Amino acid sequence: MLTPAKGDYASVPLNPAGKKFADTWDPSKAAGDGCKLYGAAAVMRDPGRLRIAWEDDSTIRIDTDAGMQTRRLHFTKASGAAAEHTWQGYSRAEWEPIPQRGGLGVSLQTAPPKVGALKVVTANLRAGYLRGNGVPYSEKTVVTEYFDRLSAAYGTDWLTVLTIVEDPTYLDQPFITSTHFKREPDGSKWMPRPCE
Repeated sequence: MLTPAKGDYASVPLNPAGKKFADTWDPSKAAGDGCKLYGAAAVMRDPGRLRIAWEDDSTIRIDTDAGMQTRRLHFTKASGAAAEHTWQGYSRAEWEPIPQRGGLGVSLQTAPPKVGALKVVTANLRAGYLRGNGVPYSEKTVVTEYFDRLSAAYGTDWLTVLTIVEDPTYLDQPFITSTHFKREPDGSKWMPRPCE
């Protein structure tokens, strides 16, 4: 996977302010931007591996080897509105049933499983990049994700993450992507790489 060249923001619905930001981005001055590509609006799109586990009874923890980030998905009533702005922001999670019959989504819970998608809404983000070529998102960004675990033939498990990025500062409409992760038999390929 290659980082697009400066000015290549095909498929990203940037508004004029977003295009201006991306067009004037200077890679020679981006050396200190290290973690801006690893915020919650983009980290799930970065090639890498995940470690997912329950941190406690109401929090799922996701560690990424790309950028060495930790996301916490909170199953609490708190909105996180008072939380400080960080790369991973504040993520509110809930199980959302699949409306049609015969849905394939299975939650990340161990037992008993719930049928449906894990819906996560994240706010309180620091401004960062949607792509490593200076395509921006602002602190006003809200990220909505749907996590679905699927089992395929031959015992292969997949995690699909549908991501919807909404940013009134730099986007004309929601930026929607889908990322797929294949479950590996062990952690031998885990290679953490810090973002700075």
